[in-house]
Amino acid sequence: MTGIGGGVELGAQAARSRALAVLRVRSRALAVALLPAAVAVILLAGGSTGHLVGGGWDAARWAVSVLALLVLAATAAVALVVARARPAVTPTVAVAEESAPDLYRMVRDLADRLDVPAPSAIALTPDCDSWLEDRTHPAHGPPPARDHDDLSDPVGPARRRSAAAPVLVIGSPFLWWMRVGELRAVLAPVVAGTGPAAHPDIAAARRFIRGLDAAVAATSTDGRGPLARAARGGIGGVSRLLLRGCRVHAAEMERGVAAAAAERAQAVDYGLRIVAQEQVGLAYAGWDRLLTRVALPAWRMGRWPSRLDVGVVAALTELSRRDRLAEGFASRLGERPACDLLEEPGLMDEAVSLLAARLFHGGPAETGPDWAPVGWEEYPEEVVDRAWRTDAARLHRVLDTLGVRRAAEGAAPGTDGPTLSRVLDHLTTTPAEAPVPARDPAADAGPDATPGTDTTPGTAHHATPGTGTATPDDQATSDPQAATASDPSDPQAATTPGPQPLTAPDDQPADAPAAPGSADHSDDGNGTEDDDDDLAGTTPRGAALAAGLSAQLAREEARTQALASGTAPPPPGTTTGPAATGTALWDDRALPLLPLQPPRTGREILTAHITAMVCCAAMDTAGATPGLDWLDGPTLLVDGARRADLALHVRSLVETGDPAPLRAWLSDLGVRPEKPVRLV
Repeated sequence: MTGIGGGVELGAQAARSRALAVLRVRSRALAVALLPAAVAVILLAGGSTGHLVGGGWDAARWAVSVLALLVLAATAAVALVVARARPAVTPTVAVAEESAPDLYRMVRDLADRLDVPAPSAIALTPDCDSWLEDRTHPAHGPPPARDHDDLSDPVGPARRRSAAAPVLVIGSPFLWWMRVGELRAVLAPVVAGTGPAAHPDIAAARRFIRGLDAAVAATSTDGRGPLARAARGGIGGVSRLLLRGCRVHAAEMERGVAAAAAERAQAVDYGLRIVAQEQVGLAYAGWDRLLTRVALPAWRMGRWPSRLDVGVVAALTELSRRDRLAEGFASRLGERPACDLLEEPGLMDEAVSLLAARLFHGGPAETGPDWAPVGWEEYPEEVVDRAWRTDAARLHRVLDTLGVRRAAEGAAPGTDGPTLSRVLDHLTTTPAEAPVPARDPAADAGPDATPGTDTTPGTAHHATPGTGTATPDDQATSDPQAATASDPSDPQAATTPGPQPLTAPDDQPADAPAAPGSADHSDDGNGTEDDDDDLAGTTPRGAALAAGLSAQLAREEARTQALASGTAPPPPGTTTGPAATGTALWDDRALPLLPLQPPRTGREILTAHITAMVCCAAMDTAGATPGLDWLDGPTLLVDGARRADLALHVRSLVETGDPAPLRAWLSDLGVRPEKPVRLV
């Protein structure tokens, strides 16, 4: 314990010294601002005493006095903006103490064992991270009442200390996937951070940094006139200058705080720390996979899954069933899950799921006719089936605009509807046709550019609600917050580990194509190439069809954004589920705050739409059904078994114009491509 105490003291001492360095920057800035006033006082005093007399001294007194007044006015303006600017607050779902008494009890017991102040409140975030957040600014509202304070002095020092304590923000996937002991071990270094946060110098330095950051954000908007823009620019410039002066000291201060908290937390649940950190990485990967592969297609269809946290448990459980390397995780499910610490976990999961839809997709704050919750049992019909048929309908609309015949000459009556044969026949290359060559980067597109390779300028290939089911690569949903669920044994570690790759299941090779309805990104490079480069190597007809689909998607997205911009934001204090989501504390005018994927390329859009058409034909003519795979999202089920080999044949058609592999696949399943399918 002596070593631990020494480490804590060293980390806290380093943090305090850096905090004093930050405060010295503030003091020096104030001294510089007061310097002209001090010189003016000296000159005025010299004139009144008869020492500094003469025309030159009189002119100097007037000039310096005017300069001092201007500097003081500017200093007052900067100080006022810094003091009044509202620091950024993370969107969270507040957890009231009456809705989670066991969770509050566990956190207070943890704070007592660590000998640090308990957090003032608890909130949930739809992310795999945990941190402390200071919400003592007056704009954040009054501090929550605390019934557990000293009853003998309810308004004394104990209440004042608890009101100044930061809020503990917990990642909701942790509560549903982790066991109670694992969550306690993960939260130990986070809760330990309330100790250094209570130090007056560190708290003052943090307030100064947050004020400067908020002032920069407040002055970044354009003013209504030249004078207002000049004033904003000046205040913002001063704030940025002070931030640059504090940057190194602030980073070292936070590093010292993290080191002190990590050292102190080693005395609590040391044996569970390694196991808990493994669960952090696994939960991060499962959550990212669930959002990008499962939730995103639903959000595009105007549906938001109301049990995302339950879904991440199902996804990771499915991984443990498929992968022999994850067999140990299944045995954990017999232990008490951390979500049992909540009185009504279902309502809390629903509130977090709606907040996740707003942050990652930009959905509305309230449920409506075009934004309804969907349960996992309804997901295949309400999301997968509708998404495929919507994509297939868009594909045929674009074919109509390109003048493609609905039925071949001499076809039987009744076959002029939306058929898969129409798509296959159009994309099939003739001997006279060749794939689109790669574009010469040094040459601009001219009149003799290859037909079909020109896309609409400025077209953004974003998916919109009610469109497509293509999904992006696995990627982190956001940058982890600092000083959170990191390994307490490492004083320098203060961030959550990045997304862990999921191991390929035994019944599916690691290089297997994505599930039907998912876009495959393995051959699309880093996403920085333009559409012409992306469609190089495809057929001219495929390139032209991809351009038409991209333009159609862009128009639909523009209409959706125009409708969304006309809706009024929810009033402050609006509640969702069991607790307020804090919409009054963060700017929701630029949603989504954390988009999940970059714009899709033309090849990805074309592949997704052809895949959707094939799935519709399989459902309508061969008895296939839509399904949900917890790890890959929408999937096609044939006789109850998942078919994961469709994407390879669709990609062959797109790239080479050869429909033979896909036709063989359709024949093997008994799909009738000449039969019309039902569209949305």
